[in-house]
Amino acid sequence: MKIEEIYSHNRAEELLIVRHQALWDEVQQVIRGIDASQLRTKVSRERTRRGRNLYSPVEMNKAFKAAFNALGWQDWRYQFWATRDHEIQGRYTPPRPTNRNLPLNKQGTSQ
Repeated sequence: MKIEEIYSHNRAEELLIVRHQALWDEVQQVIRGIDASQLRTKVSRERTRRGRNLYSPVEMNKAFKAAFNALGWQDWRYQFWATRDHEIQGRYTPPRPTNRNLPLNKQGTSQ
């Protein structure tokens, strides 16, 4: 695959380039390493496209997951609750993981 367009939500691309260049390089490596032609496995049932091979979102997600996992990345979901009571919020905020998705600074805390 190749990157055609970038939508940088909240300037995330700039953050990756400036503060986490190695992670950005890995993301680009994963994207370039995926053979998109192998992902056209979904057969359209739409009236105007019936029988055409389309990109399968399920297969695309599997390919990305496998490629990132091969580099040591892991799925991690952050569940949170919004409240104005900071004491309650602090009790229910889980610790951040220390995998490759969140690089650590020299003190060992996530940035």
